[in-house]
Amino acid sequence: MRVIAGKARSLRLQAPPGMDTRPTTDRIKETLFNMIRDELYDVNFLDLFAGSGGIGIEALSRGARHACFVEQDGRAVEVIRQNLRFTHLEEQAEICQASALSAVRRMAGKERFHVAFMDPPYDRGLEQEILREPAFWRILQENALVIVEASLDTDLQMEGLHGFRLLKEKRYKTNKHIFLERVEHPEQMAGNATQA
Repeated sequence: MRVIAGKARSLRLQAPPGMDTRPTTDRIKETLFNMIRDELYDVNFLDLFAGSGGIGIEALSRGARHACFVEQDGRAVEVIRQNLRFTHLEEQAEICQASALSAVRRMAGKERFHVAFMDPPYDRGLEQEILREPAFWRILQENALVIVEASLDTDLQMEGLHGFRLLKEKRYKTNKHIFLERVEHPEQMAGNATQA
């Protein structure tokens, strides 16, 4: 696992021990960041269910101004700290050791993110829980980009997600990325999504 591009390019990252975290593969990460590279410059980036911190670190390496890493597992938090120190990106980062839901509620009214990424454990409905949480909508900038990494079988049930518009899905062999946009009014949510 390594940083793909930017100022920390090619630096290898540590992964938390055990099987509790599931780092995004380098190939999928490269595809993702090629798709969103124009969205990253000088933004505040939120990495929920951060694991090793690889996604947020990639965003910082490619030009994000600041990244907040939210991770509940203490071993993973220590790995994020090590990876930030190794890539010399710690001054642009904040780590919050908490569940994603409690962290989002704690940040409401304080933080505003331009891009948010979440990679929760698959098939537990945790992405739905976050997306339906009013505090999550409030910590995002208008028109913020939200990316969910999920299993191929995940259905976000968009009709119940007020305040978000489905932009597209990118499917891989074993999982997919779902791209959403934060919108101000439910009537803005109309429109067809594209599938890659």
